[in-house]
Amino acid sequence: MTDKPTKSIGRKSVQVSAKPQELMTDKPQLANAWTAQVITLFPDAFPGLLGESLTGKALKDGIWQLQATDLRRYGVGKHRNVDDTPSGGGAGMVLRADVVANAIGDTRRKARGRMPLLYLSPRGVPFTQKIAQDLSEQDGVTLLCGRFEGVDERVLEHYEIMEVSMGDYVLTGGELPAMTLIDACVRLLPGVLGNAESAVEESHSNGMLEHPQYTRPAEWEGRTIPPVLTSGDHKKVAQWRREMSEKITKERRPDLWAKQDKT
Repeated sequence: MTDKPTKSIGRKSVQVSAKPQELMTDKPQLANAWTAQVITLFPDAFPGLLGESLTGKALKDGIWQLQATDLRRYGVGKHRNVDDTPSGGGAGMVLRADVVANAIGDTRRKARGRMPLLYLSPRGVPFTQKIAQDLSEQDGVTLLCGRFEGVDERVLEHYEIMEVSMGDYVLTGGELPAMTLIDACVRLLPGVLGNAESAVEESHSNGMLEHPQYTRPAEWEGRTIPPVLTSGDHKKVAQWRREMSEKITKERRPDLWAKQDKT
């Protein structure tokens, strides 16, 4: 991911709104925290679910930090317009190049170190566990959330923005994909998961889907836990899990199975 990050000039994060955003408000930038910058028309949507559970605890603990840029602040005219009709005609509206560029410029002035600039878009490269791992090893990420028919192409070209897709479907905006991407990265940061092995053994970490999981009660609705899992034989358990992972991947994701090295 090529990018041209700017260095931090020590400004505090500009946050908007109160209660769901109390984890973001009036906090100085943390020098060593993984940073998620989000440029959006809906800053009040953040942190949302990212403020709960493990990601929320990590946010409070300063393992990562969230900076939301309100795109509407950069709107043009009395009504702060951020979009206009598509050149050449057609349905919908397109986010203006000048508006988006000004928002990106201010946001990137607070970036530090290696922070790739990404645009959440259904035409982007598919987001994968490998990309999440790569991003978690950077200093953070700047995410541009699109709306309407998207963003003026000239902005994407000028900033050499990498487009990332969360799947072959279309949403009303990039905010939910942005949260998904942030969650996938933050949980890989050191100290976020209680058991570091969890991130190693789960689906997609080794290119295959995860094996089935079981817990108490030992019998439920006439169904029992596979005996091998309660045998105490760790070698057999590991073999069973590997075989089940391969079986499920073959059946459900033949595309992933085809990429496995069979040698």
